[in-house]
Amino acid sequence: MRILFIVPYTPNLIRVRPYNLIRYLSARGHEVTVLTLYTNALERVDAAELQSYCHRVIALPLSKWRSLWNCLAALPSSSSLQSAYCWQPALAQQLGYLVNPGNDGFAFDVIHVEHLRGARYGLLFKQQFAHHSERPALVWDSVDCISLLFRRAASQSKSRFGRLITRFELNRTVRNEGQIAPQFDHVLMTSPADKEALMKLLPSGSSSSISVLRNGVDLDFFNKDHRQSREPATLVVNGKMSYHANVTMVLFLIQEVMPHVWAEQPNVKVTVVGKDPTREVRALAQNPTVTVTGTVPDIRPYLQQATMAVAPIIYGVGIQNKVLEAMACGTAVVTTPQAVSALTVVTGRDVLVAPDAKGLAQAILTLLTSPAQQQAIGMAGRTYVETYHDWRNIVIQLEEMYYAIIRRNRSDIQQTRNGHEPLPSKSDYQSSTPVASSHDWSGQ
Repeated sequence: MRILFIVPYTPNLIRVRPYNLIRYLSARGHEVTVLTLYTNALERVDAAELQSYCHRVIALPLSKWRSLWNCLAALPSSSSLQSAYCWQPALAQQLGYLVNPGNDGFAFDVIHVEHLRGARYGLLFKQQFAHHSERPALVWDSVDCISLLFRRAASQSKSRFGRLITRFELNRTVRNEGQIAPQFDHVLMTSPADKEALMKLLPSGSSSSISVLRNGVDLDFFNKDHRQSREPATLVVNGKMSYHANVTMVLFLIQEVMPHVWAEQPNVKVTVVGKDPTREVRALAQNPTVTVTGTVPDIRPYLQQATMAVAPIIYGVGIQNKVLEAMACGTAVVTTPQAVSALTVVTGRDVLVAPDAKGLAQAILTLLTSPAQQQAIGMAGRTYVETYHDWRNIVIQLEEMYYAIIRRNRSDIQQTRNGHEPLPSKSDYQSSTPVASSHDWSGQ
């Protein structure tokens, strides 16, 4: 197949879902073209490196000022800030050129659009070519139900800004997600709970085809390093440390869970790993047993050397990659029910799970005193991700979905044309010529 991926942020080792879907689809022989945005020099490098996996990568800059303007422009409307944040007219122009039938654009079989932040690009295409008999199938990978996340964050986030922005955005996002989903040929979600939440948002009388496509793990990249021994009494917690759910998780760990642990074992160390730690997170390093690393070149050594990984997530949606990646490294994981609600793990065998601070502390203390149990849970966790979350198997599932969507889509369009409904205009994009850019790594 020829697949056009529209991703509103650069696919990389942090944005693992689009990164791995693109890589593994390309490895299976599909011709993948990527339209994406970068916000800094590091992301620009990531986009350039993605070219080694793809037929073509077109990456354009998205400045903070552009995103701020997008959000300000959305305020008087009913649109969510999420749906406006990554709008870049230059990327829309590139899309218009790529899918223009006169430029052989309909040679694409699938247009795959990532996240609520990218949905507007897919809707732009749909407005022009909704009933064209040869148009590509249009798939929206919503990933998570953002309104479900915002509903939880609005009441549970320990970040004041996180609570304010999610409360402001909640009603807008509920309305936008419900309106957007039926306009795509198919919608993907990472978990059954997210699928159920999105279906509840659909307007009365509307329908949408929604499937669950779980997140995976690169099992060749994340694995146990047998050359390294685990450091004693060392916990690792990781994630992007400017994200409100991760800030809440880390504050909860240090302020509410660890005092119970330190009361019995004061030498236990905690390493907080992740980019852009907030002022609140950085302040935790005033405790001599807590290390806040900020950005690191590679998360694997921290996972492979720690006694255990902890993920005391208070709220969230979808599948928590931080949990899967730690399990893939053979590291025992202590976490909350919220973090594994989308998984089919066996608690006590694959991970240890507790719902509150005292229960989490007890699970941590239990593992600290039992190296044999640490090893057993680590091995079981690795087996679990090999069985259920190998990207190679997940991409095969995605392929099958694509083929089914294409067949159904062409059948539906043909039935519409037989009903003599008029075809829409093909050329209302802002430009029918490609944008001149030094950041097109296609080599063409």
